[in-house]
Amino acid sequence: PCSDAEEEEGDAVGNTVYSKHWLFSVLTRLIEVIAPAEPDPAGSPEGARTELDEEMENDICKVWDMSMDEDVALFLQEFNAPDIFMGVFAKSKCPRLTEICVGILGNMACFQDICMSISKDENLGQVLLQRLCDSDSPTLLETSRLLLTCLSQPEVANVWVERIRENPSVYDCVCFIMSSSTNVELLVKVGEVVDKLFDLDEELMLNWIKNGTCRSVGPSVDDSPEELPDFKIVPCILEAAKQVRSDNPEGLDVYMHILQLLTTVDEGIQAIVQAPDGGKETWSLLYDLVCQELCQPDDPPIIVQEQKTVLASILSVLSAMFASQTEQEYTRMRKSKSCFFLFYMPLIGSLIRILQYMEGCGKRAVENSKESEQEESGRTDVNEEDFHLKILKDICCELLSNMLQELTKENTVEGLHQGHLNEQTCSCAFQNLLPLYSASVESFLEVLREADQTLADNLEKRFPSLKVHT
Repeated sequence: PCSDAEEEEGDAVGNTVYSKHWLFSVLTRLIEVIAPAEPDPAGSPEGARTELDEEMENDICKVWDMSMDEDVALFLQEFNAPDIFMGVFAKSKCPRLTEICVGILGNMACFQDICMSISKDENLGQVLLQRLCDSDSPTLLETSRLLLTCLSQPEVANVWVERIRENPSVYDCVCFIMSSSTNVELLVKVGEVVDKLFDLDEELMLNWIKNGTCRSVGPSVDDSPEELPDFKIVPCILEAAKQVRSDNPEGLDVYMHILQLLTTVDEGIQAIVQAPDGGKETWSLLYDLVCQELCQPDDPPIIVQEQKTVLASILSVLSAMFASQTEQEYTRMRKSKSCFFLFYMPLIGSLIRILQYMEGCGKRAVENSKESEQEESGRTDVNEEDFHLKILKDICCELLSNMLQELTKENTVEGLHQGHLNEQTCSCAFQNLLPLYSASVESFLEVLREADQTLADNLEKRFPSLKVHT
């Protein structure tokens, strides 16, 4: 803080109580750390210190915290702090110092004008992308946070997309992190960067889908290049998703959305289903999530509200895989009656349960609306909630209708025996599928008639619009 005398002399930074003189002194000492006026008496080469002294670390961390204030961020910008940090990145061998400097830049980038200045500096932009090849996880986390901040600013997002597109090493570094890191926080942030990139630029996504055809150079702890595997984007995404699935639901949501974005282009679907394992690893992970973890029978129906976005992404990918089933290994498995029951019938049961829970949520929403008046903002939130649930319902119904058409008499009998199918679940399915998927429902009802005549008759009475030819 400023002293009273300093405050009278205009030492305060903007409208804060922070001292310009103190900030100036810390930045000056930072310059001396990376470019000492005298050689280190211990004889170590310039900039080779790998640790900060405690006082310097405490002070530069204070600057990190202070940089969240716009007045401080603007002062740092005017003092050319980004250029000082460039020197840190070029000369420092201290991971902690690098992490802090990237973190300060990340805070500064939260303000639009400063973000534009940082983004337009080509040299700084290239140096920051090189930080993605760092071996230090905290530095990687702060670098990813900085990139996500810049990509979230519409005025400069395209600058970064183009810069990343022109730097193939970014692909290698990101894939290396996703496939090898066990740091959940880092994986989530890197996933958010990839998700944002793919959402912003389809061309970049296509480039990354097609990448991995040649040997790559990636990071190593001693800064010497080393050969890395031929990374493919889908296995890397799956590996990261497995790491975050238990510890971070939001992170799982991010990686499932990345997979969903891949399925928006034919090349992405092919990358999933034409993997060496025929797509079985992807199918197995998504199947487990839907049938074993999300929206389970012992969960309250309201759980579908909490899980709606991740469920929509997962079911969208499963639906795309199912639709491109013709020559895939898991489809040949499907033609086996036992495999169909093991891998598909529980999924049909899960899809119907999701629809049942959505019906329960709908009834609750109607009751709540009758009990109290909602403010305008509240109605907006509810409408947005309804929109996301509608998307989930549409995806769920499409996949369910396609799967019901594949059922045989034997599959249906087994499904009835195991409890995946009964009058209640079938009624729920018909209620949601009609009239849009009437052909699928009629096809399934014909098969059901062979498996359980009484149940088929009861359903036909409840849904008189159905005309099954026997």
